[in-house]
Amino acid sequence: MNYLSDSYVEETRFGFWFLRSHTWQHHVLRVAINDLRGLFSEALPANPVLLDAGCGQGKSFGHLRQTFAPQRLIGVDADPHSLELSAEEAARQGFTVELIGSDCATLNVPDASVDLLFCHQTFHHLVEQEKALAEFYRVLKPGGYLLFAESTEAYIDTWVIRWLFRHPMHVQKSAAQYLEMIRQQGFEFGERNVSYPYLWWSRAKDFGLLERFGLRQPKPFGQREETLVNVVARKPLEGIC
Repeated sequence: MNYLSDSYVEETRFGFWFLRSHTWQHHVLRVAINDLRGLFSEALPANPVLLDAGCGQGKSFGHLRQTFAPQRLIGVDADPHSLELSAEEAARQGFTVELIGSDCATLNVPDASVDLLFCHQTFHHLVEQEKALAEFYRVLKPGGYLLFAESTEAYIDTWVIRWLFRHPMHVQKSAAQYLEMIRQQGFEFGERNVSYPYLWWSRAKDFGLLERFGLRQPKPFGQREETLVNVVARKPLEGIC
């Protein structure tokens, strides 16, 4: 069965290969998970149910298990081939992952059943972003956390990324717009729960080469257009919207 729909833009062949690379796993995925872990204001939920929304090829599974120690790990993706590779990855690492073929805008997951929802570099592929965010809110338990790590329009809308990857350009957003969207959905977070990583690979115009060679100093926060935004946002305890 094919779960791909008009609400998701499929990756290019290069992009599919890149998501299996050491650069992706070490410099992108691992760094994001470590950063998100540091954005919690409270103690982590014990033995959480963790959902990876847009799990792709399952390269996140090992990092998520090591960092958050979930009692139950669920991987959701719209691409059947990616789910096959996720199953192989889980088997290779020797642990169980529940894999679900589902669009993020119509998650096949019960209400209020998830403690942590991890969405890493998936949201900018989604056309129906508002619906997906509402689904994230729905499946999280009251007091559950959205772990959101995303590239902004300033990064996606560069010639290098347009050439190598494929995205729905009409839905790309700035860091501030993503944060406002999450807040409007009903999630709660403060400045302590947000970071703006300024990593070399996220400056697609020159990949930070001028800074590496000492030819230019990076602009400080507040004087640059952010290319990445990470946030740990909590669903209120009052109940389910």
